[in-house]
Amino acid sequence: MKVRKTKKWLAENDHLIHATMQKVASHVQREEGEWVLNTITLEGQDVPFKYKRRRRYKSLNGARVDIVYYPDKEVIARMTFEYMKVVKIALS
Repeated sequence: MKVRKTKKWLAENDHLIHATMQKVASHVQREEGEWVLNTITLEGQDVPFKYKRRRRYKSLNGARVDIVYYPDKEVIARMTFEYMKVVKIALS
């Protein structure tokens, strides 16, 4: 991950969080229209992290990643679920 770009994002957006060397506990990919929705969980975190890609990616299970994200909420059947919206993810 480019340090200058990440620092610029963090300086411009107070709600962004940058975490490095996080270990991926699970990684699931599923088709959603033209996009592939990726959901990962990190060790020590209870909340899932979600992001979209145009095509499938190799599995990140057990990998260490650097991640930039922000908290978000999703309402399903009138129940609110918290998740982390990923802005940038890269292998460490």
